[in-house]
Amino acid sequence: MIKDIQILLTPEQAAQECLYTKIIAKKLAIDMVDITGVEIIKRSIDARKKAKVKILLTAKVYVLEPLPKDEAKPVYANVADRESVVIVGSGPAGLFAAIRLIELNLKPIILERGKCVKERALDVAKINKYSIVDGDSNYAFGEGGAGTFSDGKLFTRSKKRGNVSSVLQILLHHGADKKIMVDAHPHIGTNKLPRIIENIRQTILNAGGEIYFNHRVDGLLVDKSKIYGVTVGAQKFLAKAVILATGHSARDIYLMLHKDNIILEPKTFAVGVRVEHQQSLIDSIQYHCIKRDKYLPAATYSLVAQVDGRGVYSFCMCPGGFIVPASTANDEIVVNGMSPSKRNSKYANSGIVVQINPEDLSDFQQYGVLAGLEFQKHLEHLCFEHGNKSQSAPAQRMLDFVEGKSSVQLNNTSYQPGLIASDMHKWLPTHISKRLQVAFKLFDNKMKGYLTNDAQLIGVESRTSSPLRIPRDKNSLEHINIKRLYPTGEGAGYAGGIVSAAVDGQRVAEAIASQMI
Repeated sequence: MIKDIQILLTPEQAAQECLYTKIIAKKLAIDMVDITGVEIIKRSIDARKKAKVKILLTAKVYVLEPLPKDEAKPVYANVADRESVVIVGSGPAGLFAAIRLIELNLKPIILERGKCVKERALDVAKINKYSIVDGDSNYAFGEGGAGTFSDGKLFTRSKKRGNVSSVLQILLHHGADKKIMVDAHPHIGTNKLPRIIENIRQTILNAGGEIYFNHRVDGLLVDKSKIYGVTVGAQKFLAKAVILATGHSARDIYLMLHKDNIILEPKTFAVGVRVEHQQSLIDSIQYHCIKRDKYLPAATYSLVAQVDGRGVYSFCMCPGGFIVPASTANDEIVVNGMSPSKRNSKYANSGIVVQINPEDLSDFQQYGVLAGLEFQKHLEHLCFEHGNKSQSAPAQRMLDFVEGKSSVQLNNTSYQPGLIASDMHKWLPTHISKRLQVAFKLFDNKMKGYLTNDAQLIGVESRTSSPLRIPRDKNSLEHINIKRLYPTGEGAGYAGGIVSAAVDGQRVAEAIASQMI
């Protein structure tokens, strides 16, 4: 007999199988010894009320029945002699497109501008220690894309666009913890993602796929509005189709497309700051406690407000995490947030960003469709100027920012290159700073204690998504004026996050296979 059940537990009960099994047996009015096993289907935290925090478990209970076996790791056929598809970029969209192509009996050839994970890690360390940015190997570029050195958040609202479960299963088969299959807001952790990415690489190579690092694509081979390959310097890579999965920071790709008169479209994006609190403060607010229960994870939050006709919201909130320099050039500052798998840093951080519509960019209209791109660059260079012209980032305490005061001193930080006190309310564009000032007050109404000088703003969070879309046909998924060119993932404007990008990569691979059969 198999029973489906939902139970509300204390954190301690939910963390220990012997405890929740005993409670399940009592609820089902059966002997505990008759329970062969409990399969957790979903686990979520209920901290909505000011009572003690509870854990909601959804489970299948096996009563005198054997537990199902773990799903076997898939075996991929060798595709070395099959038709080739070039994939530009090895982020989630590119890697998962490659896996799906292999499943569909096609050969992926991945061209990655950056380095493999191990070499890339050395370049990332140089940014933190010496403020030296390699333009092709950094937090945005290299094997695994921006997702490799990230929190590895796997929550997505894009479940109608593809098979989210298959993405999670592939991650599981390549080394992710089983918890990603049950947690309501799963994550992997920046310390574990690199190994998983390496394992995915090996799967692709073992199946006959090809991966080339330090290969920055600089041209498209197009004849009569149909692509047949790409160039990397003097090298040509020919293929029946090309997947463009370059991520939202590959500005040279946008410029190349624009120069070649390949249609681009402006889209809404968001920019703002990273906000850093003590994790203990966020815990106390969200869990209504003085000290977090040892069985509870570091608390997270999600905030949104409408201010003067634009959304202001939290983005990529990292509990128990740290802030990193995500610049892709030496003369700019971009910040992002990450967390290790245990989320055990004493800091919490989140992007707090303001919606930017194309009509908000009147000062950049001379750049046409590239206005959003130039606006991002302007902010990042401005931030660099106010950050002492290094990767030291400008910062201001939160209450000082809201009240328009200078911060005489700053708080301790997780940001390794260091902070420079700056009057950010004076140099951030008014349509951003004013909305942030209002939003922080509104957020404090929702989370009492959020607005405090014990928190600080660090600039600038500008790479939340692409300011451009590379438009494609909604049925074939090909670019609207270049046949067999498939814009994919975040850089194309069709995803936001690891899972949604991976799902989009899978969809594009399926579209290619359907047209090549």
